[in-house]
Amino acid sequence: MRIPLAKPVFDEEMKSAAVEALQNEKFVMGESVFKFEEEFAQFCGVKHAVSTSSGTFALQLALQALGVNCKDKVVTTPFSFIATANSIYCAGSTPVFADVNPKNCNIDPQYAKQVLSNEVKALMPVHLYGYPADLDSIMDLAEDGKRVVVEDCCQAHGAKYGNRKVGSFGSVGCFSFYSAKNMTVGGDGGMAVTNNEEVANHIAKLRDCGRISHYEHDLIGVTARLNSVNAAIGRVQLRKLEDWNNKRRAAARLYNKLLSDLDEVELPPSETAELSPVYHLYAIKSKRRDTLKAYLEGKGIQCGIHYPIPIHLQPIYRQLYGYKEGDFPNSEGVSKKVLSLPMYPELEPSQIEQVSQGIHEFCSQTLT
Repeated sequence: MRIPLAKPVFDEEMKSAAVEALQNEKFVMGESVFKFEEEFAQFCGVKHAVSTSSGTFALQLALQALGVNCKDKVVTTPFSFIATANSIYCAGSTPVFADVNPKNCNIDPQYAKQVLSNEVKALMPVHLYGYPADLDSIMDLAEDGKRVVVEDCCQAHGAKYGNRKVGSFGSVGCFSFYSAKNMTVGGDGGMAVTNNEEVANHIAKLRDCGRISHYEHDLIGVTARLNSVNAAIGRVQLRKLEDWNNKRRAAARLYNKLLSDLDEVELPPSETAELSPVYHLYAIKSKRRDTLKAYLEGKGIQCGIHYPIPIHLQPIYRQLYGYKEGDFPNSEGVSKKVLSLPMYPELEPSQIEQVSQGIHEFCSQTLT
């Protein structure tokens, strides 16, 4: 593809940091891990951060540390990557879905309110595509501590809601550093952030086999530690993240300008005075999504679909809970329309113009 969908960065500074960590630190839980945690907590504006081997584990261990158990239910969105719901299931709880707002593809608090019950002990909003969910309304549903909120920020590193970064609102915020994210660690990795020291310590213990000393364990934990070399790469990427996010916002503004005249294409929500997205993905909507995708890719423009199958219609969730088509119409509707266009910090204005030209050509041909 002449214009790829994403373009992860690995430069000489990251290579040097990786080699330095490999040569001079413990491979697991070395100095870089703890420095990365401190720096990421500061970036998010919280007191504590605990690294994990994936964003999925960050979500799962956060729920467990908050006391959510097999008797409880967790409300989340059916329109996300499957790991969101999997983390709830693997924590021993039951995911309960609430449909999305089709404009921003995030969980709709009105639908979330309808599925609340005494069994619901947690809410897990997802800041999908890097666009913040309605955190004021979600926090209201928590009812002053009656329920906990775990933010799935796995696509939203650095996004702001008001004057605070996402991840700092709920009891815990969780991030992924998978290689396609706004920042990575050169492999899988995750982070849980919180202002609660007890919860942070609990997550740290759970990710390290539940140990209280080298050979003594008082919890059933897992092996979900972050490797030192990954943390070293993450530290370098974190220093570049704000600049990268600003470039993504600039790219989104240019897309918005060039595509705003097309009635056939619905653009993602723009940044506002209160909401500052980070455009992990720039996802338009089109009723002719599949044909448009094929047309653009025929011109060397890679596109993606995030996500073609809502979680509740995945085979395993149909099998486990009996979900069927029509259960969450908004999620099912957007899953048939969303199309992710190329988006990464080094995307050139001329490339965005080329993508726009291809979409305009497609729309004019289908209208004639």
